Amino acid sequence: MTTRALGAAVIALGLAVACSSGDADGKYAKRGTTTTNPPATSAPAAVREYDVPAGSHPHDVAVAPDGTVWYTAQNAGKLGHLDPENGRVDEVELGDGSAPHGVIVGPDGAPWITDGGLNAIVRVNPSTREVRRFPLPADHPSTNLNTAVFDQRGTLWFTGQSGIYGRVTPDTRRVDVFEAPNGRGPYGITVTPDGQVYYASLAGSYMGRIDTDTGEATVLRPPTADQGTRRVWSDSRGRVWSSQYNAGQVAVYDPATERWREWRLPGESPQAYAVFVDDRDKVWLSDFGANALVRFDPETEQFTSYPLPSDPGEVRQILGWPGEVWGAESAADKLVVIRT
Repeated sequence: MTTRALGAAVIALGLAVACSSGDADGKYAKRGTTTTNPPATSAPAAVREYDVPAGSHPHDVAVAPDGTVWYTAQNAGKLGHLDPENGRVDEVELGDGSAPHGVIVGPDGAPWITDGGLNAIVRVNPSTREVRRFPLPADHPSTNLNTAVFDQRGTLWFTGQSGIYGRVTPDTRRVDVFEAPNGRGPYGITVTPDGQVYYASLAGSYMGRIDTDTGEATVLRPPTADQGTRRVWSDSRGRVWSSQYNAGQVAVYDPATERWREWRLPGESPQAYAVFVDDRDKVWLSDFGANALVRFDPETEQFTSYPLPSDPGEVRQILGWPGEVWGAESAADKLVVIRT
């Protein structure tokens, strides 16, 4: 796949000016620090959009090994496939009642989907388009399935906002479901380089660490209360980054030190929805408040804002591969890419 250069200049801003734990007194807290940043200057014209069929409301995206892009057409009950070289889109019907939320590309090269309408994990053969379902047990009939990730042993872990998380063992087709601490809320999920699995609880405002042997989860609470941790992503060092929707912040948890740090996104009313860490350990977020994608550099603690051409765009998930960052604009029926 050809990587297209973008000639727009990027102006990065953001200064670490204050530290606190999210408390009113602004003092340093044992559990972490919060950094407040001044408004950011936007990076002009550094994005490209691709149309998908009207009414698709694409939710999540995943880049395939050949550089093409899978996306969940949540409103249409389909899995879409975009070829960025020519803009051509084809779709796969997932079945009556389908409402796909998340999509990832598994170690087998196939797209794997969390389908809330079907209440099943779904695999689509990328060559034949054959659809294979892994339904959840009958005692969990409505879980509002959200996001999935594969661990290093080839087990797929998933979340459900009704208050569950679970796993699929593809070889045996076994599906296990676990009740989440504090009930409803599990949303984003990630795996670290050493195989640890973490999930975000939006309604519970915490991050959970799953013991992949026992299935039990440990609650890890960020310094800011009621922050609305929505999605999580690991960097190459095993630190876990999260988007805090209610607080408008990006946070990082370091398992080695058990310490947190938090930074508020630029702007008056940031709403950090999605988070993704690229191959250079730069942190990307979608900001509903600014209708933008935002890049955060952990080394300089600076933010760069990329306004979305479509307003509203509403990027609910970000994924990519080296040199490309992709998002699904659910409100605009488009996919968006920043080529770095």
